[in-house]
Amino acid sequence: MRIEDMLAATRTGLWRWDNDTGLSTLDATAARLLGLPPEPTTLREDDLRIRFHPIDYAELHNISALVATEGTIAQVLMRVVAEDGSVVRYVRIRMAPADQSVEPEPDLRGLVLYGLIAEASRPVREHPELSPEEAEAAPLEPPEPAGETPTVRSPGAQTPISEDLRRSRETFLMEAGMALAAAQTTTEVLRVAGELSMPGFSPSDLAVFGVRGDRLVPIGAYGPHSGAERLFQDIPMDSEYPAAVVARTGRAVYLSSPDEYRRRFAAAWSFIETYGNRAWAYLPLMVGGRSIGSWLVAFREPVAFTPDERYVLTTVARMLAQSLSRVYVQESKRELADSLQRTMRTGRRPTVPGMRLAGRYMPVGGGLQVGGDWYDVIALPSGRTALVIGDVQGHDVRAAGIMTQLRIALRAYASEGHRPDAVLSRTSRFLSELLEDDGAYLSEEETKDVEDDHRFATCLYVEVDPATGTLDIARAGHPDPVVRLTDGTVLTPSVAPGPPLGVDADTDYPVTRLVLERGQTLLLCTDGLVEAGGLDYETGWERLLRALASYSESSLEALADALIRTMHGPPKRHMTGTGVGRRPGVHEDDIALLLLGRDGATAPPRWRAPSRRVVIPVGQDEPARIADARHQLRELLYDWAVEDQVEGAVLLLSELLTNALVHTDGDATVVAELTGEHGSRRLRVEVADRSDELPHRRNPGELASRGRGLLLMEMVAHAWGVEPRGEGKSIWFEIHEGAESPVDA
Repeated sequence: MRIEDMLAATRTGLWRWDNDTGLSTLDATAARLLGLPPEPTTLREDDLRIRFHPIDYAELHNISALVATEGTIAQVLMRVVAEDGSVVRYVRIRMAPADQSVEPEPDLRGLVLYGLIAEASRPVREHPELSPEEAEAAPLEPPEPAGETPTVRSPGAQTPISEDLRRSRETFLMEAGMALAAAQTTTEVLRVAGELSMPGFSPSDLAVFGVRGDRLVPIGAYGPHSGAERLFQDIPMDSEYPAAVVARTGRAVYLSSPDEYRRRFAAAWSFIETYGNRAWAYLPLMVGGRSIGSWLVAFREPVAFTPDERYVLTTVARMLAQSLSRVYVQESKRELADSLQRTMRTGRRPTVPGMRLAGRYMPVGGGLQVGGDWYDVIALPSGRTALVIGDVQGHDVRAAGIMTQLRIALRAYASEGHRPDAVLSRTSRFLSELLEDDGAYLSEEETKDVEDDHRFATCLYVEVDPATGTLDIARAGHPDPVVRLTDGTVLTPSVAPGPPLGVDADTDYPVTRLVLERGQTLLLCTDGLVEAGGLDYETGWERLLRALASYSESSLEALADALIRTMHGPPKRHMTGTGVGRRPGVHEDDIALLLLGRDGATAPPRWRAPSRRVVIPVGQDEPARIADARHQLRELLYDWAVEDQVEGAVLLLSELLTNALVHTDGDATVVAELTGEHGSRRLRVEVADRSDELPHRRNPGELASRGRGLLLMEMVAHAWGVEPRGEGKSIWFEIHEGAESPVDA
C-alpha cells in the first residue's frame, strides 16, 4: 500500500508550504479539510489565510518561522472557518522542513515545509466561565506530542494576545531592525541590544557571547548584573553551559523557571541562582548557517515563552547576528585600512630645513577605507628636499597596493639623485612594467580582468632648494600647485604638463622652475580636496582658491585644518604626517594635501618680501611660459583699480620677455613687485637675462612688425630703465595705480 493511500485511509492530508513563493500545495484530503473541493490544489497566501481563524493563522505564521530558526517541528491546533467566520471544524497540523532535517536555518529564504493535516475533535476547555463567543475567540491548546523531537506547540492556557500588543511588537521589531542597521561599531550594536524594550515582557539582563576558535567569550553585557559574564570567561565550546550549547548546536534554549534551569543545567545553576532571575532565553547568533555566538536574555519574572514571544526573540537574535557580523567586517576593513595606510607613510613627521611643512591625508567614503592618494617628503643627496603628491586611479585594495609600490619606487629614484623629469620618467616606466607583470602568473580569465582594469597615476614632484626658495617642478597629469603670497593673494602658476604615470612608458616630463619668496606658501593637493562635497572641478577649484586666500593663520597646521573644514566639513580624524582619517557620508575621493611655507620672520630686512612679489623663471626652450607669465601678472593685479593699466602692464611684460628669448641665448627671469597702499600702489616689473647687449631705439616703418618695444615703454610706463648686472642686464618698468598715462601727461 502506498503512503498516500495510508494517509487517505486515516483521513490525513498532505500540505506543502513554500515561503519564497507564498504558495501552499494541498492534496485532495487536505483540500477537503479546508472546505475546498476534494482534489489537489494550490493556494496563494491570501486564499489560505481566509480558511483559518485569524488568531490561529497568526500563530501558524510565528510557529513556522520558529521551525527555521530553532530547528523544531511545528504542531498547531487550528480552526477552519466558513465565509461568515463560523468554525467549520478543527484540524491538527504538524510541519517539518522539506529536507526532513531539524537543523536551524539562518533565515526564512528558501524555506519549504511539509506537513500533515488531520481533523481533530473540539478541545475540552478548562475555562467554563467563558461565554461561547469568548471561547470561540480564545486560542487552542493541542495535546502534548510524544517523542523527543523538539516541538513548537500552539499555547492554550495563555491569555490571548491583543491586536494592539501584536502591532506594538511588529513596530518594535521594525524599529529594532532600523537601530541595529544604523549601528556602525560593535559597541553601538551592543548598546542598541541592551536598550531594547520588548513589548509585553522586559528582560533584566542581556549578554552577548562570541565564538573564538574552540572557546566562547563574552563580548558585552547590559543590566544590573552586567559583570556576570566575567564568571564565564573563555567557556569551552564543548561545555554544558547553555550559551555554549546554543552556540554549538544552533538551537535556542528556553528555561521558563529556576527548576527547569536546575534540572537541565545543574553545573551552571550554581553561578546563576545568585542573580535572582526567574526565566532565561539563550538564542543562537547565526549568519549564513554558521554560528558566531549566542545571546542571553534573562527575566526577573516568569516567562512562558509562547510562540509569539519566541518569534520576537528569535527575530531580534537574527538581526543582532547580522549586525554584529556586518560591523565586524567593517571594523576589520577599517583596521586593515589603518594598518595599511600607516605602513604607506613615514613614521616621523617630515621636515624641510629652513621651511615649514604641514601634510594631511584623509580617506573618505564607504567600503574599505584605503585608496591610491599619497604624499611623501624625501631628503635628496644634494641637500635639497623633494615633495611628492600623487593619486593612483581607484579607491580599493588594488589601488592602495599599486600606490605602495609606486611610492617606494619613486622614493628610490629620487634618493639616487635624479632630476625631477628623470624621476617621473623612470617611475612611469616602472608602473607600466608593473601592470604588465600583474597578468604574468594569472589564468586567462584573470589576465583579461587585469587588462580591463588598467590603472594610471597622477603625480606632482617638487624639488625644493631651501636656501633660495627655488622650486623645480615636474607634473604628470596632476592638478597645478597654488602659491599664496604674503598678503593673501593666490596665484596658480602653470606647470608644464606631462601624461599620467603608466600611460606612456617612454614619455618625457618637462621641468618648470618657480621661486617661493619668503613669507609665501605653496599648496599641493589631490583632486579629492577640489571635488569634496560633490562639486565639479572648476567650482571646487574656485572655492579652494577663495578659502586659501581668506585665511590668515600663520600656522600651516591650522591652515591645513581650515582648508579641509571648508572643502569637506569638520575632519573626524585626519592624519598629520602619519595618521589616517575617515568621515562617514557620501562616497567621495580621498584627500591628500601638502603645505610648504618659506619663513620670512628671521630674514634680513633687505630680503623681506614686499606686499606682493612673484618670480617667474622662463627657459630659452620654454616660449609657452610667456603666456603663463602674463597669466600670473593678471592674478597679481586682480584688484588693481584701473583695468587699462593692467592690460598695458601685461603688454609690456610680453614684449620684454619675448625680446629676451628672441635676442639672447640664455634664460630669462621675471620679477614682479606690487607695493604701497591700495589705490596708490606701484607695480615694478623686471625682466633679467644674461646678455650684455643693451636695447636701443628703432624707427620702425608703418607696416613693420618689430622694433616698437621702447616706444611702448614710453607710452605706457610711468618709469622705465635698464640696469647692467654682474652677468647680463635687467630691463624694468613701473606703473603707478590711478596715475595719468604718460601720453596724456
